[in-house]
Amino acid sequence: MKIFRDKVMITSNGNRPSYHNITQEVRAIVQQSGIQNGICVVQSQHTTCSVLFEEYVHDTDFNGDEYLQADLNRILDRIIPREKTENMDYRYPGPKHLEFLMGLEDPDYPTDPRTILNGDAHIRGSLFGASETFILENGQLATGAVGYIYFVDWDQNRSRRRTCHVMVMGE
Repeated sequence: MKIFRDKVMITSNGNRPSYHNITQEVRAIVQQSGIQNGICVVQSQHTTCSVLFEEYVHDTDFNGDEYLQADLNRILDRIIPREKTENMDYRYPGPKHLEFLMGLEDPDYPTDPRTILNGDAHIRGSLFGASETFILENGQLATGAVGYIYFVDWDQNRSRRRTCHVMVMGE
């Protein structure tokens, strides 16, 4: 069995959930791997991000979000409202976690407590999960004619550079 790994780098918009169609990038990685039959795992390393498999929708709203994405955002906003202040129903981040995060020396985690008011993004990430697995048949992703792969950053507090890992395994 052969294993091939690569990454897709994404920059989120930081103002609303960011949907990134990464289907072509994943297909290119599959081609580059040379693996004909096996599986392809597409995974976020970020706890506020998800990988979704969804139908590509040709219509977009004024933000450039596909209608299905805009519909999903509208429904999620009703059941998981955006955490805008520390005075909401969310217990996250909590004083100990805030102290931990403020002590990190990592450019991805600025020492600004407002940037971690993202309990809503963590909950959305948990609900949708961090990965999708696809079957490879004859060097092609078994996604059908309308199935596309999206990397979603649910965090709405700041723009960030995100990493999506792709691992292809098989023969």
